[in-house]
Amino acid sequence: MFEIPEYVTIARQMTESLTGKRITQGTLGNSPHKFVWYNRDPAEFAATVKAKAVGKAYTKGRWLFLPLGEGHILVLGECGGKILLHKSALMLPQKYHLSLHFEDGTALSATTQMWGAMELYEKGKELERQYIKGMRTTPTEPGFTSAYLSNLMRESIGSGFKTVKAILTQGQMVPGLGNSIAQDIMFKARLHPRQPLDALQKTNVDKLHRAIVGTLQEAIRLGGRNDEFDLYGNAGKYVRLMDKNTVGQPCPECSAKIEDMSYLGGTCYFCPTCQRLL
Repeated sequence: MFEIPEYVTIARQMTESLTGKRITQGTLGNSPHKFVWYNRDPAEFAATVKAKAVGKAYTKGRWLFLPLGEGHILVLGECGGKILLHKSALMLPQKYHLSLHFEDGTALSATTQMWGAMELYEKGKELERQYIKGMRTTPTEPGFTSAYLSNLMRESIGSGFKTVKAILTQGQMVPGLGNSIAQDIMFKARLHPRQPLDALQKTNVDKLHRAIVGTLQEAIRLGGRNDEFDLYGNAGKYVRLMDKNTVGQPCPECSAKIEDMSYLGGTCYFCPTCQRLL
């Protein structure tokens, strides 16, 4: 699944490569998928996007926004798969869930392996969509400070999300994060996934804040995680410290063997020495 680093990378590349291009044809794909969410029927989508010029893409959390003309926004959100720019429409993948063809012969495709939203809104209406409306501050925004994180922890505890992993991955408390990048964040903050939030001191909160912001900045700089792909089909260069490939391997800090466990609907990877419960 795409997380903040991948969406930021793809949005930047879209702005570089698509801005000003005019659409000649748009489709809602050629491969039905019950977990791809559309809000238009194929004919309406095709008629609406035709002849629209592409604007500058931007992101918020795990949502990417691509302006089309003066009055519409294409929204791609919560996706896992590939969003690719092709030098020719003849190079579209065999199966895809959305495509845009441009006057210069290039084409964009979006394909998801699990689920995702591919929706077209009149400008402004996208802000009313569930999960976009009322979205909390994301870690790439200036307002995501250590003080903000401290207040968010109190809110998280009151909402029933009482551990470090819970605030990072559950209930959209920190929009844009997922189970994948959260593993490195917890490791860099030296916090166990099950660590109760109410036991953290200010120094722990500050360290967690630095880990969130720093890890995302590094992953963005490297074009996303190395098992995800950018707009041009290139794998990212951010290699995670904590994932399935490092289980049983020595911790990069203390040499203890990295362990895994199931917790809150996913697998956690952690160092039993560096990430002890406080």
